[in-house]
Parts: sequence; structure tokens; C-alpha cells
Amino acid sequence: MVKKSNKSDVEWKAELSPEQYAICRQKATEAPFTGKYYHHAETGMYHCVCCNAALFESETKYDSGSGWPSFWAPCTNESVEKVVDNGHHMHRIEVVCAKCHAHLGHVFDDGPKPTGQRYCINSLALDFKGNTSQGNRI
Repeated sequence: MVKKSNKSDVEWKAELSPEQYAICRQKATEAPFTGKYYHHAETGMYHCVCCNAALFESETKYDSGSGWPSFWAPCTNESVEKVVDNGHHMHRIEVVCAKCHAHLGHVFDDGPKPTGQRYCINSLALDFKGNTSQGNRI
């Protein structure tokens, strides 16, 4: 079971940059093709920028051409939660961190095998921790 984070809005504003706060706490989206992890190719783990929870492994990252870092699965089924999002006159599935409920992005059913899913995630919602024991990947 994931231990939940219960920080106040004031605490989040103090800890995050204005851009991170807008994305993670107010559900904004960074512009496509601008995020630092879009073309990122190191081996390691992507963590939640808000609470440091492990979210996605580099082995599941792929180039979807969407403009955002894309993954075909979270590192565990308990890492993220999916929430129905009917905003902006669309029906989508929002992806949030299971520990702190930070907005990460959305998941779509047009990804590669083995899951067929595309977790389209904002770079500003992520913090990467590299694994120096393995080589770089594409």
C-alpha cells in the first residue's frame, strides 16, 4: 500500500517551481516537444517531482512522436492512478501519482505492445535518477 502525501497548497507552492506547480497541482500541460525528458535516453527511473515516488522505468520509455515523454507502462500497477477527465470537451484518462495525486499527464490506448498503452507524461512532473551501472539507451 502506498503511503499518501497530505501537503497543503502553501507547501506545494513553496517546494515547486511555478511551472511545476501549474502542471502537478493545477493540471496544466507543458508545450509539446519542449520537455527535458522528451528525447532523454539514459537508463534509470523516473520519479514524481512532488513526492519522489518511483513512477516509470526507462526500459518502458519510447518515442511516440507525441511531443511528450511516453511510456508503455508504469513501474508498478500501484505507482499511478487513473482518473476520468472530461475537461476541454474531451474524454480522456488522467494519470496521477498514487502517493501525492500530482497530475502527470494522460494515458491512451494507442501505445506499443505489450500493453498497447501510451502514458503521455509532462517532463516537469518528473525527476530522473540514472542507473550508472547500465549503458545509455535510445
